[in-house]
Amino acid sequence: MVDEIDELEKEIIIKLQGSIPLTGEPYRIIARELGITEDKLLSVIKEMKQEGKLRRISGILYHREAGFKHNGMVVWEIEPSKRDRAGRIMAGYEDISHVFARPTYEDWPFNLFSLIHGQSEKEVEETAAEITEQVDVLSYKILYSQEELKKSSMRYFCDFKNT
Repeated sequence: MVDEIDELEKEIIIKLQGSIPLTGEPYRIIARELGITEDKLLSVIKEMKQEGKLRRISGILYHREAGFKHNGMVVWEIEPSKRDRAGRIMAGYEDISHVFARPTYEDWPFNLFSLIHGQSEKEVEETAAEITEQVDVLSYKILYSQEELKKSSMRYFCDFKNT
């Protein structure tokens, strides 16, 4: 069971769920804004993770704003015993932002998905073809994005300190 979240932890969560400064030392800036040291901030974050109060810290990539106009969700049918190796190979590509396993169904044999980003459909297709040379792929399909919809994360303590 997770213990109650204290006021400093609430303040940290509020800061982390907003835009994190794009700098080499974002935690130093956040700590300064909170009136604590960077070491204290990192220590509290580590404790929150260990206690189950914080699951992860991650960013949201707006693909089109980042210049990637063509994004393909590639659904792969991989032999189950080879899936983890294939996923590790895919995760090593700079133009792949997500790789995740999914259950299969009678009419849907695809057990591994990846999101490939490129400047053109040709780039996406070339990356997919390159992967098929490294991984024993039974079949795959590329599903292209039509538009980028609103992306947002869960927000906590919104009424806390008027945020």
